[in-house]
Amino acid sequence: MGRTYFVEEAIGQYLSDLSTKFKPYVTGLLIGQCSTQRDYVIRAVRTPPKEEQKGDNIIPSKLASIDEEWITTHASQVSRMLPGGLLVLGVFIIATPELLKDGQNALRKLIFSVEKSLTKRRLWKPTEEEVSDRAALQICSATKKVVCRTYDVQDPKSSAKPADWKYQSALSASWLALDCTVNVNIHIPLLATSPNHDLEKNTKNGLNRWSKQIEDSVFLINGEVKDDGTELLEGQKRLRGNTQSSAQFSDVKVLTQLSQGSSHRSTATVQVCSGSINLRGAVKCRAYVHNNKPKVKEAVQALKRDIINTLSDRCEILFEDLIINEGPHKKNFQREYHVLPQRLFVPVAGSSVMLSDYKFGDEAAGEIQERFVEMLDQSVRAEDILMAEEPNTVDICPIIDNTDDTPQKQLTKATLLLKLQQNMGVVIAAAVAVFASIFSFNYFSD
Repeated sequence: MGRTYFVEEAIGQYLSDLSTKFKPYVTGLLIGQCSTQRDYVIRAVRTPPKEEQKGDNIIPSKLASIDEEWITTHASQVSRMLPGGLLVLGVFIIATPELLKDGQNALRKLIFSVEKSLTKRRLWKPTEEEVSDRAALQICSATKKVVCRTYDVQDPKSSAKPADWKYQSALSASWLALDCTVNVNIHIPLLATSPNHDLEKNTKNGLNRWSKQIEDSVFLINGEVKDDGTELLEGQKRLRGNTQSSAQFSDVKVLTQLSQGSSHRSTATVQVCSGSINLRGAVKCRAYVHNNKPKVKEAVQALKRDIINTLSDRCEILFEDLIINEGPHKKNFQREYHVLPQRLFVPVAGSSVMLSDYKFGDEAAGEIQERFVEMLDQSVRAEDILMAEEPNTVDICPIIDNTDDTPQKQLTKATLLLKLQQNMGVVIAAAVAVFASIFSFNYFSD
């Protein structure tokens, strides 16, 4: 028996509009949530046109000319804008009957390319029981016939399986939301044996180690430790028959283990280092789960992944910005600091789910709005942009360094900061989790 996709009703109209507007074909992504019992599609997003196509909706006339790299890049960008619990769970193509003769081959290739691209960025691994099927949706622009199939992305030789595509109104109008703020303090030594410091690579390695701590953390949901197998809403009132968008929020506290326990021998490694990266502060995290009797395990897993993703994504965005502004070959880092992007949320019409993005301090609301139109084909009003980490107090954070007289910097507690600072020394690396109030990124280099 194939999988069943329950689809937000508004998506049907969106796909119909695309079929009349773009000829001979248009591609895009399907966004939603997988569960063991059923899958949910809450958004469909067309692939944005390339620069040379923007003027006159010029689209190549053959499926063989589909730009696979452009579509996978779009999927990577979109995945950053998804809170915990949501993922790119498929691709679609709307085309003329002549082109659809090769539609499934094109979709299969895209599905595996997109999944490979997304997997490379992740710092977490899927569980064995996790759903690995991804949807391939094709729609005939002439007859409007819809054909949905799935491929198992864990099996490179996977063949297509039939799947049901069912529209449902108010599908995500009352999904459940889990919110938490996580404090982190990550110290990443840079070994003296490395001739050139690759900051991005070293940061990712450090985050990879930290992500394992998050995986092993204890999650308190509304002040309670709940068994994985229990229903998330057990003992709470459910919102039934609700067609107005309203999320049921659960407050979550994350307790990170300070040690590995008595069963593990604790060791420290002395390493000669020419620098270090320190990442510390507070991040706002959020995950959504469907309201069809979700289990605690599903909800906690979604939130864990959002915690890991949001920290990793911000670092990626920063390094991309540094490359654009300073060039990819900068090696001799002097003492510097850079503000990391703050998280924001944007509502989705008719849904309790909010999408996410990241904003640098000098970005105007108009730039955020343009990004949502380009990446998610969604218009956003400036007043609907909700800063999740809006500054509310100001601290003085002096940078302690006896080798120069750089003035102190004013930082807000909710600001994410990257500091690059020079120093030389021996670093003792130990696995200890510490909490701090300001999110900063220090780099000490020789």
